[in-house]
Amino acid sequence: MAPDGGSHVRVRVWRYLTRSGARRSVVRVTAPSPPPEALPPELAEHLEAFLGDLRSVRGLSEHTLRAYRGDVTSLLVRLVDSGHNVLDGLDLALLRSWLAAQRTAGRSRSTLARRAAAARTFTAWAARTGRRDTDPGPRLVSPRPHRALPGVLRPEQAAAALRASEAGAAQADPVALRDHAVVELLYATGIRVSELCGLDLDDIDAQRRLVRVIGKGDRERSVPYGQPAGRSVQRWLDAGRSALVVPRSPAALFLGARGGRLDPRIARTVVHDAVGTVPGATDSGPHGLRHSAATHLLEGGADLRSVQELLGHATLATTQLYTHVTVERLKAIHDRAHPRS
Repeated sequence: MAPDGGSHVRVRVWRYLTRSGARRSVVRVTAPSPPPEALPPELAEHLEAFLGDLRSVRGLSEHTLRAYRGDVTSLLVRLVDSGHNVLDGLDLALLRSWLAAQRTAGRSRSTLARRAAAARTFTAWAARTGRRDTDPGPRLVSPRPHRALPGVLRPEQAAAALRASEAGAAQADPVALRDHAVVELLYATGIRVSELCGLDLDDIDAQRRLVRVIGKGDRERSVPYGQPAGRSVQRWLDAGRSALVVPRSPAALFLGARGGRLDPRIARTVVHDAVGTVPGATDSGPHGLRHSAATHLLEGGADLRSVQELLGHATLATTQLYTHVTVERLKAIHDRAHPRS
């Protein structure tokens, strides 16, 4: 059995082509979290009640709920392996041994931090709902994840990527029109790719150039966009969307080639292809455009609170990461340009 109370080790080989055409392979060895069916009925009921609380009270996305399910299932399997079928056995010693086993298995700092956070959230919920008398979670210490500075495009590189996507749209091909509108709107607004693909037709206010976005936790915000993005979206609506729409099409702003809602994976490919045409640009997807938009806003004089609102960050601490990006860029400019650097 895997050290974290999981299942058999799984080896996955990822193959891809580099920009130069060379074939690369990356081998990843993982021990996936055990399925919830491995739990005794009482613990499985606790798990489902916990996830239901996260879904209804905190409004977490299905992606986040899947992460919580995997992490807490792993913890509860560890509890069962230690000889306990009730939550009373979930003490600090077991939490520490569970986390230590995963560290020994080679889990990254970010994974350990995420799983520890999930465990603390679960034990706090268990104590709050009377399923445990005490909460051992606050005493569980985990390593802090490394917060790497995000890679961003320079303004001229972002402009070049937008011109590359516009060149394809010049032929009035519906998919090319859509792709250009996708890249323009992502960069203009800094919204997440999931938010972009979730947009409906009535979320766009073309007259005021505003887009209504439903972000994480079902939080709604209005994000402005500029004239270039407005023109590209309007061209897509006028000459592109009508060519892809079918009777079963949803009211989505962006459609796939078969008339369904645009898949985020397709949107990611579109952005990678556009950025890939720019010499010297860091390989970047939709999240890279989001980083770039935030950085360029701050470098252009926007205040941190406004950028926080535009990006839909729940806390200012997340937005503050971009201030480090701009400081690093200023330092690099100083090193290159100042005679006494």
